[in-house]
Order: sequence, then C-alpha cells, then structure tokens
Amino acid sequence: MSPLFFFLSFVALFSALGVVLAKNPVHSVLFLILTFFTLSGHYLLLNAQFLAAVNIIVYAGAIMVLFLFVIMFLNLNAETEPHKSTVSKIAAAVAGGLLFVVMVAALRDVQPGTTYNATTFDSQIGMVGQLGLVLYQKYLLPFELASVLFLTAMVGAVMLGKRETGERHF
Repeated sequence: MSPLFFFLSFVALFSALGVVLAKNPVHSVLFLILTFFTLSGHYLLLNAQFLAAVNIIVYAGAIMVLFLFVIMFLNLNAETEPHKSTVSKIAAAVAGGLLFVVMVAALRDVQPGTTYNATTFDSQIGMVGQLGLVLYQKYLLPFELASVLFLTAMVGAVMLGKRETGERHF
C-alpha cells in the first residue's frame, strides 16, 4: 500500500475525531471539511476522479456553507445548550458501541489484497459513464428519494427564513 494512503487515512481519522470532539461548532465544520478533502484523496487513489471532484464541490463546498449558515442562524453556544442527562450519555455510548460492533462484523471476513486481478482490471470503473449506468439502472429509486428529500429540505429552509408580517428586520 502507498504511503499516501496511510497519510490520508491518519489525517481522515484525526479530523473525524476533531468533528466529534470539537467544542466549537465552527471548528467542527472545519474539521469536517478536512475530512472531506482526505476522502477525496482516497477517491483519487481508487481512480474515481469524478467522485473526488463531486465530493469537493458538493460536500466540502455547498453543504459546508449550508452547515455554517445553519450554525450561525441558530446561534449555538455553550450557555444556551441544555444539560444532557446521564441517561442520554449512556444511550449515546451504547449506540456508538453497537455501530462499532456492526462495522467489525461487516469487515470481519475481508481479506485485503486478494480481490485484485490485474488481467481483469477495468480502468473505467470510477469514471462518469460507469457511475451513471449504475446510478440510473440499479439505484434509481434511492436516487429519486434523495432528490425528494433535498427538495423538502430546501422548502423547509425557505419556510424557516421567511419573515412573518409585522416582523422588523434590523
């Protein structure tokens, strides 16, 4: 394996921990942007240039601007945050532990390096044409459901930002 893979993996894990452990929500968003950039590096190593570009443009660009807008719109700070009970902290730890168990169970039988065959390798596997064929043939319903979800989120954002009659804007 490439040293670049290990470097990107280390930075991705460090920045993902930064997303979860950062006290300031803006710092958490900045760590998430760094995570997206390292994941785009992984996509480039896997010869999926289109996914790398889309990840940077859509997620690290547009979605992060939306996250920052929501954070600043809600004005999150430590003084107004409600105190979390011990039960909710235990529930969060149990949910995280169950997620870890599911991930270990899913990756238990994986044997790295045994699935690659140089004679049958398709260099076009991560390109736009192949991605479009898979997306619009095999995953058409989830793709359409995601578009309806995004449309609903946009309508909700417009409704939240809409001023009521008589409301003053300073």
